[in-house]
Amino acid sequence: MRRLTTALTIAAGLGLAAPAAAQVADLRSTTQFRVCADPANMPMSSRDGTGFENRLAEYFGGLLDMPVTYSWFPSGTGFITRTLRAGTCDVVIGYAQGDELVQNTNHYYTSVYGLVVPRDGPLAAVDRLSDPALKEADIGVVAGTPPATHLARAGLAPNMRGVDLFVDRRVEDPMGELLEGVKTGDLDAAVLWGPLIGPRIKEDPDLIFIPLLKEEGGPKLFYRITMGVRLEEQEWKRQLNSLIRRNQDGINQILHDAGVPLIDDYGREVLP
Repeated sequence: MRRLTTALTIAAGLGLAAPAAAQVADLRSTTQFRVCADPANMPMSSRDGTGFENRLAEYFGGLLDMPVTYSWFPSGTGFITRTLRAGTCDVVIGYAQGDELVQNTNHYYTSVYGLVVPRDGPLAAVDRLSDPALKEADIGVVAGTPPATHLARAGLAPNMRGVDLFVDRRVEDPMGELLEGVKTGDLDAAVLWGPLIGPRIKEDPDLIFIPLLKEEGGPKLFYRITMGVRLEEQEWKRQLNSLIRRNQDGINQILHDAGVPLIDDYGREVLP
């Protein structure tokens, strides 16, 4: 990459610089739908192809008539640098809107944090973190996530039991630990990100997910999810935007089938 940059700099000095599109074309494959993904980030992505982002990748690969290939690297620090920016893949299937490390496509779904509680328990009717019913509850939460701020503002900081999000999920499962805590009664509730938890409890007879759509003040608890591409790749972004726009129903069906809770741009649930 350094040699390429040097060559382009010299060419520019000679008035022979290649257009930006040609530079990008050297990175993006036109024969494969090359996806950057975490190999152990279920229920989103997995090396065995069972995550819902894997299914979305196959769907888009089919739309583009390209085989899907992967560049695997654990989520967290260095993920974008070692995958997308290194040129080993061309798209991150799920990326929160607004991150400066990538160029975002239009969002293709919006989801929300929610409360996970026993289906037949005393908290099954709670739909906001300020509900007095939570005052004595032990509540699991991922440290540093937006719900932790809301819990603290509601006076529930002493009740919080935190886990770390950025761990090696090949050997650790913090979301699973929180869910198990709620099932066994060690925790009364957990506040978790819908796409991570909805698919896990979709067919669980004991637990329910309650979207937190009524919280006041920041930070927000619902987020738009896009695809991420390299910062220079305007044409590629436009192509993906067109596919998203024309195939939203198919995208929604995959997400609904997976159990991902969806909301619209007005904060209302999108039902199957």
